[in-house]
Amino acid sequence: MDYLWTPWRYCYITNVDSSGDGSTCIFCKLLQAADDEKALIVHRAKYNFVVLNAYPYTSGHSMIVPYDHLDRLSKLPQPAAVEMMDLAQHLEAAFTDLYRPDGVNVGMNIGKAAGAGIAGHIHLHALPRWVADANFMTVIGETRVLPESLETTYQRLKAKF
Repeated sequence: MDYLWTPWRYCYITNVDSSGDGSTCIFCKLLQAADDEKALIVHRAKYNFVVLNAYPYTSGHSMIVPYDHLDRLSKLPQPAAVEMMDLAQHLEAAFTDLYRPDGVNVGMNIGKAAGAGIAGHIHLHALPRWVADANFMTVIGETRVLPESLETTYQRLKAKF
């Protein structure tokens, strides 16, 4: 069996909210930050916020996160769910305009067994993809090559909201 080590994600794993009340949740902490740019919060809507993934798979990798600390999509109130999908559509359009990707991934991992790195607070990933973005650097070198800094990605996506 081969293993893929991702030590850069350790800070996420160690900050997972095990209390269930949001007191140690990384997303809940981001919401309390005084500086949206430092917290990488691109947009605050009525029920959800859009935040850059601090450890992106590709440039533009964002997450749509409800303000409510919920561990299941089925618990998300309908207005928040509708807004989440509206924000996903907005991100898809922004990615198309800014990055000209070959495709876009949009999805959730609900629960630890499903691969959620932060299982206590649901979030929807959205990221642009290109045919060759899983090249030899990622597969062999276990290294992602991103063509722009998080600061640049933040400014570019922020302008789309």
